[in-house]
Parts: sequence; structure tokens; C-alpha cells
Amino acid sequence: MNSRFLSRLAAVAAAFASVSTTLGADGLSTAIAPVTNPVFFESPLIQSEVRPVVMLHRADPGFLGGRADVRLYAVQVRYASTEKLAFMATKDGYVEIDPAGPAHLDGWADLAAGLKYEWYRDDEHQVVVTPGFTFEVPTGNSEVFQGNGKGEANVFVSAMKGWDRLHLTGLVGGRVPMDFGRETASLRGTVQLDYWLACWFIPFVPLNAFTVVSSGDALPFNSEGFDLINFGSSRASGRTQGAAGGGFRSRLLPRLDLGLGYEHGVFASNSLFRDRWTSDMCWRF
Repeated sequence: MNSRFLSRLAAVAAAFASVSTTLGADGLSTAIAPVTNPVFFESPLIQSEVRPVVMLHRADPGFLGGRADVRLYAVQVRYASTEKLAFMATKDGYVEIDPAGPAHLDGWADLAAGLKYEWYRDDEHQVVVTPGFTFEVPTGNSEVFQGNGKGEANVFVSAMKGWDRLHLTGLVGGRVPMDFGRETASLRGTVQLDYWLACWFIPFVPLNAFTVVSSGDALPFNSEGFDLINFGSSRASGRTQGAAGGGFRSRLLPRLDLGLGYEHGVFASNSLFRDRWTSDMCWRF
């Protein structure tokens, strides 16, 4: 082996060693960003990052009378302008839908962006509370159920409690459409428990749920689109849908994480949510 190769190998080994000892004084340095529910599950931590996301979603066969597969390819961006305030672009990308039969639908998703502010932080007790909001602009293609209505506001409060390597993250929020006829309003809640076993294996268990509180009159469905889609369903009011599962992150470098999560629908049958795989990469800068 030549000296150049050995020096590069030593640099890589040093990088992994630095990751494996990244525990920090307050324990929050081992906290991970959520993988599941990427549009609405927001971390309370203020960080700058670029996050490519790939999502593979299968609808319950009873929802539209047959199988339907949905794929999303997107890139999220978060930029911390101060230690407490961050801009975030949480929804964009390209959507593909394969319903039962030969049809294939594809098009661009709506765009959503907003701000979050770290309202409270206690490093000694490892507690962070961050409210925020996004606004979704109906710029997408109607072929993939985007571009309907006049936009919607999404408000939330995200919080985290850490116990060294163990972290509990929770979020409550709601989506409020500007046109209640074309889109539905809903409340949502999300929790995630994660534990830093090693830098390359950080398992987590999530639960995501939402309840429709106001039906629309756009489509005669008894279920809503969970996160990516707002159908404006006319028969979904009062219905709660949810998804539970598991996954893990790997912190390959101090500023680079890879994530993989799986969810299966719970609470309601014949809904849009049968199961879903979500993968991402978080590059913090």
C-alpha cells in the first residue's frame, strides 16, 4: 500500500472514531431527525440541513377498490438563520402514482415552506420545545392530486426529551385549508422513541396519526391523504388514521445521516395507508 492510500484510510478511520464518541455534554447531540411522516414530522432542533427523501407508499386495496402505489422523490432544506430560528422547505418533489390497471400518473407536488423557532431549551434536563408553521402553495399537478384549493396553513409544536442516548420526540399540529370546500382540515399527533446503540445503528419506533375535523366536497372518499395529498374528501370527517412501524438511522459522518423507516396502517381499514417505506439522507452544514 502506498502512503497516500494509508493516509486516506487513516482519515476515514478518524472520522468514524469521532462519530462514535459524539455524545456531547447534554446528550442532544445523539438525537436524530425523524424519518417517517417527512412532510409534517418536524424536529424541534434548529439545524441547517439538506435532506433528500424517497418514499414508497401502498394504499389499502379497499380504498379505491384495488391496489395503488405512490412514489415520491423530494429534497427538503432547512436553514438556521440564528441559533433559535430556522427556515424550512418541507414539501416539494415529483410524485408517481400507479393505480390498479395500466394507468400511470405523475407530476409535481405542491410547495410548502415556513419557519420554526426554538422557544424553550434546557440543556441540563435535555428538553427542547419548538413551535412553527408552514404554508403550502397549490403549485402541483392535478393528475397526482396536487394543485387543488387555495393553499393551506400547517401549524405545530414539536418537543423533545432526552435521557442521554434515549430520546422521545413528539409533535401536535393541524392543517387549515384556505378553501374548506376543496380541502379538509385535520389535527395530527406524532411520537418517536429512538436510542443511540452505535453510530451506525440508531433504532427508532414512530407512531403517526391524524383526525379529519372538517370534510370538503371535492371527492366522495371516506378517507384522506394522510400527509402528501389532501383530497378534500366529503365523507372523512371524524375519521382517524394512523401508521406505526420502526426503522433506524446510521450516522456515517458527524454531519451525515442515512435513514430508513417502515410503517403499517393502523386504526382504520380501507384507508389510503396500507404501508410505506421512507428513506432519506440528512447532510447538516
